[in-house]
Amino acid sequence: MKILHSVTRILAIAEKEWIQVRRDGRSLILSILLPVLLLMLFAYALNMDVKRVSIAVYDQDKSALSRDLLESFSNTEYFRVHSYVGDYREIDDLIDQGTVIMGIVVPRNFESMYTSGKHVSVQVLIDGSDSTSATVAAGYVKSILFSFNRDLRIRDLNRAGISGIVAPVDVRSRVWYNEELQSKNFIVPGIIVIVMAIISALITSLTISREWERGTMETLITTPVRKYEVFFGKLVPYVLIALFDLIITVSLGYFVFNVPLRGSFIELYLIALLFLIGTSSLGIMISSATRSQVLSVQAAIIITYLPSIILSGYIFPVKNMPGIVQIITYLVPAKYLIVVMKGIALKGIGTSLLWTQIVFLTLYAIVVGAISLKKLSLKLPE
Repeated sequence: MKILHSVTRILAIAEKEWIQVRRDGRSLILSILLPVLLLMLFAYALNMDVKRVSIAVYDQDKSALSRDLLESFSNTEYFRVHSYVGDYREIDDLIDQGTVIMGIVVPRNFESMYTSGKHVSVQVLIDGSDSTSATVAAGYVKSILFSFNRDLRIRDLNRAGISGIVAPVDVRSRVWYNEELQSKNFIVPGIIVIVMAIISALITSLTISREWERGTMETLITTPVRKYEVFFGKLVPYVLIALFDLIITVSLGYFVFNVPLRGSFIELYLIALLFLIGTSSLGIMISSATRSQVLSVQAAIIITYLPSIILSGYIFPVKNMPGIVQIITYLVPAKYLIVVMKGIALKGIGTSLLWTQIVFLTLYAIVVGAISLKKLSLKLPE
């Protein structure tokens, strides 16, 4: 009978909270439209594909061989010749202005030195201020030059009467799970997790503080409700809203950005439920501690957004971080859900290979929920 009464009171508080959400248009916008806007903004804005890199060309030789070399750059999707320059100063100016990130300099007597059997060098100047783009672009340059040298060597051997050359090692690469190496397949699942972490904590961070600011907490205290009943009554409607947001964001990723969903959506949904319970409990804990809606919102954004971006392994590899920071990353729930999201969506794996993430998310939900419940006070401040 006591359990039945507790369930009834939890449902009554949940219904009260749901009515509050429906009456407050800002809460509805924050709960439903904001995840969509954040996902669309980040997914379109973040692009790690390094393609159509603008380059400047300084061809001092202007020979047939130098033209063949430069055509090997312009005939790919990775580079775009922005301009042909006449001296080094123009390359410096273009790189300083950010117009190009690379300059290619072909020396004088390039073809004559090659035909005479001498070693010849091609200079590549790269703007290293953007280290990621510079590293990837340098890799493309090495690949193009390797192919160009190989073709030259084969052509020389054919002219000498040696044909039918077969390379001793035939490398055949096959990319799994993201065959076209599109960055959106990496970005969108991670953005979904980060958006859900922010939203779930943000909307629940207003629950308790709103009661204190509006003076309705005193009325709630006079009722025979217990702390855990208030906690679960506040938690349930917002977890359901967050689950609805998850459906919307995953659907956007699948239908708008063409991110595959090779695994079971039900498994993803159930594991995400553990994540949302933990992050929503975190929001209630923040709300109970601050008792101010403004402070609650600020704290929720700082506590969820920055760790989810920096410490989850989404952008920065955890293995490259200092040892103490790697230990801290175990406290970031987004780290585990990102692995789950990529595993189920891109690789199509099941829960049997994700039990580590499930265990950590379960522990996180239990621990944070317990702390939030303990922090929740139904007593008037002295």
